[in-house]
Amino acid sequence: MLQCPDRGCETTFQLVDEKGSGEPYAGLYYEVVDSEGVSYNGTLDPGGRGVVSNHHHGAVSLRFESEYVGTDKLYSGLMQREYFPLKITEIQVRAEQTRHVNADGSRTTSNPAQATTNHFYQVEISELVRYNCHLPPLVDRSFHPNKALSAIMGKYGERGVCLAPQAHTVLEVRPLRALRPLLSANAEFCALNLYQLALMATLSYNPFGQDPDEHPVLASTVSFPFIPTSGNWFGSALNTFNEIWRVDPEQSEPMYPILEEVAYSRRLEIVPFDPALYPVNDPSLGNDQQNPARLHFLDDRGLSDATDTQAFITHTSEYALIAIRGTNEAADFLRDVDALQVPFEQGEGRVHRGFYESALKAFDFAMSYLDQFDYSKNLIICGHSLGGAVALILAEMLRRTSKEFAIQLYTYGAPRAGDVTFTRNAADLIHHRIVNHDDVIPNAPLPWMNPRYDVMAQGALVMQIDAMLGMKILRTGLVNQEGEHYEHHGNLRHFMPIALTPHTSSAILWSPGCDTITDQALCSRYLRKVDGLPELRSISVADHAMTAGYLPACWAVLRRHQQALADRAPAVTRRELQLVEEALKSISEQLVRRRARLAGGDHYARTHEPSQKQVEQELSRISVTRERLATLNHAPISAADIYGEHAGTPHLMAALARWHAHAQNARTEPLAQAPAELAPVEPVTPAMTYNDILAYLDAVDDPNDPLNLI
Repeated sequence: MLQCPDRGCETTFQLVDEKGSGEPYAGLYYEVVDSEGVSYNGTLDPGGRGVVSNHHHGAVSLRFESEYVGTDKLYSGLMQREYFPLKITEIQVRAEQTRHVNADGSRTTSNPAQATTNHFYQVEISELVRYNCHLPPLVDRSFHPNKALSAIMGKYGERGVCLAPQAHTVLEVRPLRALRPLLSANAEFCALNLYQLALMATLSYNPFGQDPDEHPVLASTVSFPFIPTSGNWFGSALNTFNEIWRVDPEQSEPMYPILEEVAYSRRLEIVPFDPALYPVNDPSLGNDQQNPARLHFLDDRGLSDATDTQAFITHTSEYALIAIRGTNEAADFLRDVDALQVPFEQGEGRVHRGFYESALKAFDFAMSYLDQFDYSKNLIICGHSLGGAVALILAEMLRRTSKEFAIQLYTYGAPRAGDVTFTRNAADLIHHRIVNHDDVIPNAPLPWMNPRYDVMAQGALVMQIDAMLGMKILRTGLVNQEGEHYEHHGNLRHFMPIALTPHTSSAILWSPGCDTITDQALCSRYLRKVDGLPELRSISVADHAMTAGYLPACWAVLRRHQQALADRAPAVTRRELQLVEEALKSISEQLVRRRARLAGGDHYARTHEPSQKQVEQELSRISVTRERLATLNHAPISAADIYGEHAGTPHLMAALARWHAHAQNARTEPLAQAPAELAPVEPVTPAMTYNDILAYLDAVDDPNDPLNLI
């Protein structure tokens, strides 16, 4: 005869934070399912405790699946958005308000609540809710839930955390907190963004790192295990409180970003993937399937109209971040040299054809993403080398698309991208252009270039018959015959080492305004005061590289500014100011002598030297440069100069404490330190004897001087 399963069991449980308090979870609605599939509901008491009475014998499964119904616009916006709405629960919001006991976010090894329980588990929100594809992966822990109980419960134990019957279980819920790179949404230049975006520009050289790496994705889940990749940074490491530092696979020295701790829902987002929840994830859509790699990462290699453009994009409620990859493959080099000027169809002027074609791809990619999410219309864009030039054109396209966009652009070692008209019409675009030391790539393409390779090819053929005619045709194909010259856009900031002694150096970040320095990237060579042309030396590839050049330079600027802030000192010392001033004076003297030669009527000089007007313009620019330089020594560095909108905020102090805790950020680095000022040289006063004094006092020409009697 069949009998009903026995009931009468009572099981209790408590949710606590890492300090052992259940108050953060008081009043939460819960569901318990027993071994027979019977559901029991209740709410946690003020101490986070719950009880299920008279349930069937055997384990029970505890779940918290009630959706958030509060008034916080952040959560309601994420839940109600049209694309990828998130299944945010009340317990998730509660966990986002708790904090880690350990500063590094690692799980605790003990909890005060362990003393009053039969069983103690460390759990995460993703184990307690039904929909968890938007939640972070699990981290290592010491006290795992009992998987054997889940196996015994079968289908009723597939969801939730299973508890032993007729016992008390305490569940320590991991705080749902994330890290994100601290960035200032203010458009003004700050050393914080300089360094942080240099890291992002370097990270863009890596693939997205999604596993499985396929399209369409046939699996039911995706992960981001590969380091370093943008997928791992924003889809895994930072979401699990991992202070990741690698942006280059070949990187040997750690470069930690300055990370702020935020509620998980304020992280830089990678969209969720769950074909059962989101129809756009369905693999049956084939090439039209949406998945994190397709949405966040641009890689058009292999397409019929490929431009070899790569970029990644992510966002938080405050801003969207876009990073464009620079030259990395042979195809990128071909795009670099495709410098024919073509009309900028979204505005005025003409632009570099190779960069423009890549920017068109990046624009479609960016707009597709930006149209789907809320980011307060703040756009932060960065790129290195070719990526910087593409980022410039992309930023101007976005600026002209919507007046609501608030755009700031940081480029590193970017070549010229447009002509004079393009540059002047894009003057309202906030662009901070960074050049490192002797990086020669910003010199390209040369201002007068407008290469038409079909004409140049004809010239090469004609040269075999008529060398002079062939050379003329080659020149016609290379030189801009009708249009305007290429011109740089943006506010230049140049990282320039300064030789203090034959064996010691410092460095400054400044804004020279003279072409002698900015166009030739020869600042340090001019410090040698060589008359005429600067001395020749080999080009330093490292100065253009991100990992070996720009990243260390940006780190040094940040550390130097932090020191100046602590010392209440200006950005440049008087000693450095004097050395650069002497160099600029030397350049001016050389230009004055050159101007004299031009005015002297020498035919050779007039043919091969710049025109008189060009020399006069350059002398004027040097005068402006000297004025700019002088201001660097007047006002002390402010916190806003370094940290932008975050200056003086509590979360900045916490982020800096985390960053400075790493030994790499406390090391002594000459280029990151202000040099000691030289003591003023006092005139040497010769020692005087008694007779010298008397002789000095004796006015020999004065007959009334009584000392004449001595």
